[in-house]
Amino acid sequence: MRIDIITVVPNLLRGPFDHSILKRAEQKGLAKVEVHDLRPYGIGNQKSIDDYAFGGGAGMVMMIEPIANCIETLRSQRTYDEVIYMTPDGETFCQPVANALSLKENLIILCGHYKGVDERVRQHFITKEISIGDYVLSGGELAAAVVADAVIRLIPGVLNDETSALTDSFQDGLLAPPVYTRPAEYHGMKVPEVLLSGHAAKIENWRFEESVRRTRQRRPDLMGSSAGNEGGKID
Repeated sequence: MRIDIITVVPNLLRGPFDHSILKRAEQKGLAKVEVHDLRPYGIGNQKSIDDYAFGGGAGMVMMIEPIANCIETLRSQRTYDEVIYMTPDGETFCQPVANALSLKENLIILCGHYKGVDERVRQHFITKEISIGDYVLSGGELAAAVVADAVIRLIPGVLNDETSALTDSFQDGLLAPPVYTRPAEYHGMKVPEVLLSGHAAKIENWRFEESVRRTRQRRPDLMGSSAGNEGGKID
């Protein structure tokens, strides 16, 4: 997979992709993230990338020309499955969206900034709009990093244990169950006996029941989603 991120502040994105799982994904040749500074595509001697909004109002707007030039340059090099715009009024990012994007090959992510982008960019260049939550950030860079992280970790071979991503929270519509490691007892606090039993079926059943309990307690809004062994609603 290749993800090209277009931004007006590229330095905000240098760190997330140079460490941990994302770095290993690149080293394995499974994923590559390229960050593109929009400024060189700017207009005039000042390389302008924003201007005042027609009709007045506070804040600046990202201009269509620099963004169009950047996207067209990238498109001349390869075919992209999606051109994604990070925006507060986009589709709320969730695990099923991450799963779907992980099956793609080439993605462009445009990071919004200022008061957003010229609407014509959204109408003619963007194929998918995503929000990571009902709040506003200073720009789309951190949101783009969140999306890239969630998607890349799902690519087969990125995680050392490929079953790990399949048991994450939200993959089956439930939160993950509690987990424990050594020691089995610490200052009187004990690990549930079932986890020490070695009985695979009982352990799996315990984990499922704990997932349901935790989801009902912490995220009751998820209980009506497609969850559980039968893929239906859990009452």
